[in-house]
Amino acid sequence: MFAIASSQKQYKTYTLSDQAANSLLEVVPERGGIVTRWSIQGQEMLYLDAERFANPQLSVRGGIPILFPICGNLPDNTYTYNERQYTLKQHGFARDLPWEVTEQVTQEQASITLVLDSNEITRAVYPFDFQLAFTYQLLGNKLAIAQCLTNHSTVAMPFSVGIHPYFLVHDKTQLQFTIPATKYQDQRTKTNHSFTGHFDFQLDEIDAVFRPLNAANASVRDANRGLKLQMSWNDAHYKTFVFWTQKGKDFYCIEPWTAPRNALNTGTDLISLEPDASLNTWVNMEVTFL
Repeated sequence: MFAIASSQKQYKTYTLSDQAANSLLEVVPERGGIVTRWSIQGQEMLYLDAERFANPQLSVRGGIPILFPICGNLPDNTYTYNERQYTLKQHGFARDLPWEVTEQVTQEQASITLVLDSNEITRAVYPFDFQLAFTYQLLGNKLAIAQCLTNHSTVAMPFSVGIHPYFLVHDKTQLQFTIPATKYQDQRTKTNHSFTGHFDFQLDEIDAVFRPLNAANASVRDANRGLKLQMSWNDAHYKTFVFWTQKGKDFYCIEPWTAPRNALNTGTDLISLEPDASLNTWVNMEVTFL
C-alpha cells in the first residue's frame, strides 16, 4: 500500500510511504524542493544538519539538494552571457527557492512532482525562462528522481543540472566504492590521482571529481551498516561524478552532475536546450541489505 501524507512543521512536509517495504521519503517543497529523509526498514539513509535546515539564510547540508542551473561554483561566482556579466552562487538557485507541488500518485508507487518556474529572482541572475520539474518516486527500496527541464525562452538555454545527496555513515573506513572511472582530480589541489576504490579519510576534506566516466552507475558498500547503495543515471546527460566529505562529519556525498564546475563559462558538457524544447533525464538509487 502506498500513501502520501502532509504535515505542517517549520515547512510543509510531504511524506511518501511504501508500507509493504517499510520505506518512506520526506520532501519539503518550500525549502528548495529538497528530500530531507529516506528511511528503509527503520534505517535512515540520509544525513541532515537540522540547525542549518532550520535557518533559511543558510544552504542546507543534508538530504538531497537540487543543483541548477550550475553544478559547483564559478570563479568569483560570475559568468558571462551575451557580453554581460552575471553573478550566480555555488550550485545555483534551485536549492534555495520554493517549489510547487503539481502531482501526487499513490497507485503502483508513491510519487510526487514539484515544479520551479522562472521568476524575477531567477531572471536577475540567469536570463532565461524555464520550468524545472522533479518527480520523486518511491517503490520498495528504490528512489527514482525523474527530471524534466523545459526552455520557455526565445533563445537556446545553457545549463547543467545535478543532485547532491548526503548519505549517512557511522564509520567511513568501512566504505568501499565502485565508481566508473580510473582517476579523479582533487578540487583543492587540482592534482590528478588514480582510483582504487578507497579514499584517505584522514584528510580534512575530500573533493574528488571523476571524469570521463566509463559507465552510468556507481555503488557504495557500507560494511558497518550492512548495506549497499547503488546509483544509476542517464548516461546521455550525466558526464561528471563527484565525491565529497569532511572529516568528523557523518556523511559522504556522491553526486552525478551533467557538467563540471564552471561549465557556463567553459562550455564543457554544457547542455543547450532549444526554445520550447524539453529535456527528460533521471537518477535512480536502490539500497540492498547485506
